[in-house]
Amino acid sequence: MELNGKLAIVTGVSKGIGLETVKTLLNAGMVVAGWGRNEAPIDHEKFHFFATDVADWENVQQSHAATRKKLGKASILVNNAGFGVQGLIHEMNIADWKAMFDVNVHGLFYCIKQVVPDMIEHEEGHIVNISSIAGTNGVETMSGYVGTKHAVTGIGHSIFKELRNHGIKVTTIYPGSTNTHFFDSIEFANANENMMRPEDIAQTILQSVQTHPNYHVVDVEVRPLMPKGKGKK
Repeated sequence: MELNGKLAIVTGVSKGIGLETVKTLLNAGMVVAGWGRNEAPIDHEKFHFFATDVADWENVQQSHAATRKKLGKASILVNNAGFGVQGLIHEMNIADWKAMFDVNVHGLFYCIKQVVPDMIEHEEGHIVNISSIAGTNGVETMSGYVGTKHAVTGIGHSIFKELRNHGIKVTTIYPGSTNTHFFDSIEFANANENMMRPEDIAQTILQSVQTHPNYHVVDVEVRPLMPKGKGKK
């Protein structure tokens, strides 16, 4: 897709992968609508922030209407908003479990539901869903988060078959450990320099959306080459 001058919506833009994705798409010449609960620290004439809780269907509708009125119709949607809460299945707090599904799964659905009609009208669009390596296997004490990311995988694989004849691509990206605030509340790992950089994930997103109209990147799994650092010889 030719990106210059077109509109991208990115969710979860205040930090990490979302923030770096906004910067990368702006550098590619796009207009970017940032949806998030907290504003991104970006001062750019082509960046516009819309306070949005993706878990709230009414709020998503309002943000989409405001975005459309101010900036037009989106060509790209990056579903990045998400979070995880650690806990054994029998000890998991009910509110935390529901909140993960509300943001990571229902929020993804709400955003896709809003943008797809315009993409169908244009016969062009690209939806990028940020999953996780957790969307491909199990992780002890992370069953709720893993469950949401498996749902993201299933949704992505299903809707690309629904939308492909409308010229709409759906890409699911599965990052391994990335140096972000995700690990602030995770006991078994701390963010560190051996993890991937969020700006590299953003570059992967850019490369996926810049492809030829008949070239569809369905799944991308990325991992740090040396997650524990360089081993001793």
